[in-house]
Amino acid sequence: MEKRDYYEVLGVPANASAEDVKRAYRKGALKYHPDNFKGEKVEGETRFKELAEAYEVLSDPMKRQRYDRYGHEGLRGAGMHDFSTMGFGDIFSMFEDIFGGAGGGMGGREGPDRGLDLETEVELTLEQVATGVDHTIEFERVDLCESCHGTRSTPEHPPDKCGACGGYGRQQQQVRSIFGVSVRIVPCRKCQGTGVIVTDPCKKCRGSGRGKKRRVLTVHIPAGVQEGQMLRVSGEGEPNTTGTARGDLHCYIRVREHPLLDRRGADLVCQVPISFSVAALGGKVQVPTLAGPEEVDVPAGTQHGEVLTLKNRGLPTPGGRGAGSEHVVLLLEVPTKLTAAQRSALQEYAHVEAGDAMKNRKGFLDKLKHYFDRERR
Repeated sequence: MEKRDYYEVLGVPANASAEDVKRAYRKGALKYHPDNFKGEKVEGETRFKELAEAYEVLSDPMKRQRYDRYGHEGLRGAGMHDFSTMGFGDIFSMFEDIFGGAGGGMGGREGPDRGLDLETEVELTLEQVATGVDHTIEFERVDLCESCHGTRSTPEHPPDKCGACGGYGRQQQQVRSIFGVSVRIVPCRKCQGTGVIVTDPCKKCRGSGRGKKRRVLTVHIPAGVQEGQMLRVSGEGEPNTTGTARGDLHCYIRVREHPLLDRRGADLVCQVPISFSVAALGGKVQVPTLAGPEEVDVPAGTQHGEVLTLKNRGLPTPGGRGAGSEHVVLLLEVPTKLTAAQRSALQEYAHVEAGDAMKNRKGFLDKLKHYFDRERR
């Protein structure tokens, strides 16, 4: 069967960063993991092999460069593994060290015995960003089976110690290279790094030792967080294979759009319409702030688009040192409908204004005539 493009397999663009490639592989590997994949076993193993092969190439700068230049043909003899002949367990063991853990550490931080990290989103209002908030989060995670507590066995027949690794879950492996023979420690293939062999699988989890659980917890969100910022909640991810260490929960912040205020870092911006009379004569106008409406003075002679700055009405600055400002953009509002009294008053004003305009115009025309007379000399 013709091989698919490796970038297409991982679902990343050709200019994807190394971190994007790793993240895409992690996501796909989790999807086709036997504990998670709900489809046919053969399809899951095939997809996993395809993902592993694509990741082996795109995570290696030299192989990726050859692939980008020559395609699949350029990788012949480049030290590629033959994934078509490898078993699912072999591939899983080979790549689990990249992500940590034996069979359960993909997606976690560096460290052999740590479980998976999880991700969720937290949506906040701008008012909550200003003050900070204790937010309740509900999410689902794969956890230890309530019946066997992660042992994968029935209580009557607990798991036996693996004879291949003596219960350690790790084995020595000799590696030959041009520099000679070296020894490295790898997960035991017989027990998949668990150190035990299950003879009587748990009926509830079917020997996986896992089950999906709903989790509810309260997380404190500090004031001043940014859109897209990630907060880490330690130990709220999924457990490793032995249940001794959990991954973390990554909470990504989303800030709901405010109907009147726009955020600019720690500053806020709002647009407030004012009447012609207030702009000309000065007056007071109500301005929306995160603490509620506030009355501010508009100086006489204010022009359309002028900005009033309210100090310390913005959001907390990084480090908790003070707060930003709120910038109020004043927009001159022209009425579309006038009462008889308003029209009469404006007509009288227009009449007076026209007289002033004629004086100004006469002065301007005199200046214009004087300019052209000077140019003709």
